[in-house]
Amino acid sequence: AYIPKHPLEIPPPSEEDWLKEEEEDFFLQDPDREREALPQPVRMINKLVTLVFENAMEIIERREMLREAQKLQPRKLLPTAEFQVTGKANCLAVSGEYIFVALSVGLAAFSMSDCKEVCVWDAVNTEICAVHASDLGNKLHVLLAVDEMGLIWLFCFHKESFLFVKVLNEKEDVTKRNTCVEVVLSLGGDYAGVLLQGNTKAWLEVYRLPKDSWLKETGKNPGAAAGLMYRERKSSWTSAADSFLLQESPVPANKADVKLSLPVLVLKVKPPKPVTGSTFKNPVDALKKVDDDSMLGLGYNHLIKDSQWEMHEAIFRSTYQEYLEAEAEDERGSKEVIPRRATFRFLLPSQILQVGPEMKVQPDLPAGISVHWDGSHNLCLYLLNRPLREKVDSDAKPDVVWPCAAPIACSAVSSCFRYLALACEDATITIWDKHLGSPLSVAAILEERLIRSVHFL
Repeated sequence: AYIPKHPLEIPPPSEEDWLKEEEEDFFLQDPDREREALPQPVRMINKLVTLVFENAMEIIERREMLREAQKLQPRKLLPTAEFQVTGKANCLAVSGEYIFVALSVGLAAFSMSDCKEVCVWDAVNTEICAVHASDLGNKLHVLLAVDEMGLIWLFCFHKESFLFVKVLNEKEDVTKRNTCVEVVLSLGGDYAGVLLQGNTKAWLEVYRLPKDSWLKETGKNPGAAAGLMYRERKSSWTSAADSFLLQESPVPANKADVKLSLPVLVLKVKPPKPVTGSTFKNPVDALKKVDDDSMLGLGYNHLIKDSQWEMHEAIFRSTYQEYLEAEAEDERGSKEVIPRRATFRFLLPSQILQVGPEMKVQPDLPAGISVHWDGSHNLCLYLLNRPLREKVDSDAKPDVVWPCAAPIACSAVSSCFRYLALACEDATITIWDKHLGSPLSVAAILEERLIRSVHFL
């Protein structure tokens, strides 16, 4: 037997026996996969490949985030061309191949092809705040310009020259002059709607523009239209008579003497009057006043007197007195009578606008206009195809009325002119089919939200 001289010692652990980082939790691994561990050279290669893959993924994710951030940033566009104007430019209007610019000293027309100035109207030297234009065809355009005093200037633009037609709201007495609040031109330039405002009231006037007559008048005498360049003539504005006068100019008389047909007032709409009691003494007097052979009975159940309205208001105030007192302080400073505003849009022929057999209807010509006043529950529709023999009623009655559950806040018409969106103050939006006269859908938004505008996309 072999007997060692010295006792056996435990050898120190070598580097091969050290626990690796990935082997520290070996007791948590699956014991059945103990033999599946890769050998050392392969583990080193696996670790390097994994590291390269993770670094590559980080670079890819960083580039993706940078690309998404660049998409969200607004794209910077540089102007392709520019044109110089005299004074300050307030607004633009595009019609056909021309750009009309409202300036602080008048109007200017520029060509879209080369952005060069082709004509300037600065006869009155007044600031134009808004301009609306429409292409009538045959190189003829109609313009409505609103100046700083609220006057509405009607022009025709033909062969690179401005042809003055009329000031729609011109008054000899300056104190009785009405200011323009809004102007709308129908598609095609057949009608123009003007919302006017006086000292204590507002109303809407609709004009029929004689574009067929303008096309004939400018076509018969093309030389006269070409000679009406306002830059070549001088003008003066007589404040006493408030009339537009042209002085002598080097242009020959046959070129300067051009008279265009004037627009025709077809409709005048005033805000709806508040509901009040009847002024008739008995129902028989009321029937004699409004009888049109379409009523039955004597109307005793349909006659409302002022005393009944007063009784109804007294019952309402006694029931909701606590709520009325809470709002009384906020309403004390808002008792002034403010002229009301209206939103109006031209409508094409449809089932809801029934026109008489004596009137011809064209599918692309506006047949009516929709109007809703601020604070009103009703959308009023008026026919535009009225016989010329009828006089313009100062208080026209609507042909169709669409009542709403809440006051109408805003409205919008689709690009195809078939659908109408009405947004009310109770945060509900109703989509109407104007051809059928029926609602398509009703959407309600949170009551805390106030809808200020609605648009079709």
